[in-house]
Amino acid sequence: MTDNKIMTLLKDIRKAIVGTQYDFTSGSIKRAILLLSVPMVLEMVMESIFAVVDIFFVSKKGADAVAIVGITESLITIIYAIAIGLSTATTAMVSRRIGEKNNKQASHIAVQSIIIGLSISFVISIFGVIFSSDLLSLMGASKKVINEGGSYTAIMLGGNSTIMLLFIINAIFRSSGDAAISMRVLWFANLINIVLDPCLILGLGPFPELGVTGAAIATNIGRGAAVIYQFYLLFKGSKRIEVLVKNIKIDLGLIKQILKLSLGGIGQSIIATSSWIGMVRIISIFGSEVLAGYTIAIRIIIFAILPSWGMSNAAATLVGQNLGAKKPDRAERSVWMTGIINIAFMGTIAIFLITSSQFFIELFIDDIEVIKSGVLCLQIISYGFLFYAFGMVIVNAFNGAGDTFTPTIINLFCFWLLEIPLAYFLAIPFGLNEKGVYIAIIVAESAMTITGFLIFRRGKWKTYKV
Repeated sequence: MTDNKIMTLLKDIRKAIVGTQYDFTSGSIKRAILLLSVPMVLEMVMESIFAVVDIFFVSKKGADAVAIVGITESLITIIYAIAIGLSTATTAMVSRRIGEKNNKQASHIAVQSIIIGLSISFVISIFGVIFSSDLLSLMGASKKVINEGGSYTAIMLGGNSTIMLLFIINAIFRSSGDAAISMRVLWFANLINIVLDPCLILGLGPFPELGVTGAAIATNIGRGAAVIYQFYLLFKGSKRIEVLVKNIKIDLGLIKQILKLSLGGIGQSIIATSSWIGMVRIISIFGSEVLAGYTIAIRIIIFAILPSWGMSNAAATLVGQNLGAKKPDRAERSVWMTGIINIAFMGTIAIFLITSSQFFIELFIDDIEVIKSGVLCLQIISYGFLFYAFGMVIVNAFNGAGDTFTPTIINLFCFWLLEIPLAYFLAIPFGLNEKGVYIAIIVAESAMTITGFLIFRRGKWKTYKV
């Protein structure tokens, strides 16, 4: 690479981080991917750090504390599923309007998406706070674990609106092309959490030692502050998205349209994430040490793959905006290019995790049995990264086009009809224990990628109207 190309690359990276008004429907596709993916990857890196920091300090309180976080996270995946589904619909509709140069309608869609998110999160908060202990018991938690960490679950479920709004509003910014704003929002939230976590969990300085409950409080304070920042940016406005007080009104027709499109996104997310609940339920049979090892390994895996999700989010935005600009071939080329880059990235990460798995698990805990279980999980699942890297780009490409139905069917087959039964039979009847669960995860993710690739090549997704 020549000096001029290096300088141009560095300038583009700087523009991506600072923010740019680049037109993603024309010019170099590689540059468009770079300008969108850099802030999205950095955003996901910070989200990854968020997850790892929580489990790092909680692990200092022992296996039971880690187990309560793992079980609660498996419950919160349902909230993530709804938030991702709503943000998927928001991304498809906002990016399409931006591609059509209809910024006013894009802003109107943004307002209706936020109204939907607030309404749903309110219902979940009430249910979660009242029935948190029952949910933990249903998931196989012991009475000791529930008594010591039940407040963590109640606080996390009660504060779910921060999760919902972070996802939806950041999807608004990303799909409009303002990916750098979404990045800054996540950085803001996670920096607060990183500072508060050790203070409230371990009782540093004047702060009380709240244990695992402190992790929930720190998380909700960080996310809540970020949501306030999001609303400030929305009302302040940008060249693409601006929300005016006088324009805040309920549009039932548009809400119905968003919900209809969201159903596919919510459905596919619930199918995929509920399969993780099934995995946790099967793994919990083998004890707290195995569950703790799995929880730590999954947090590390999340840390590794979230940047890759950032690249797939870039693909979704490019697909939506280019379809809106009546450039379907450019949308398709964007997907292939992003997929290849993602494979290279995830392949490198996989090698790193497989060869250094014990080192990473030992950063969190010194329990020999937990380390042994965590290493096994981390190594096996990492072998599936190459397939998963391309699969997440393909799935987000469908979603960006507004075709949320196809990924739903793919997920239904791969995760409910394949992964969960396979995990059970490999783990229990075949006697592979937790190793069988990890193998089932790889098989399901690989099947998702191959199926998605074959359907994507048919090109029907180019004809969807949103």
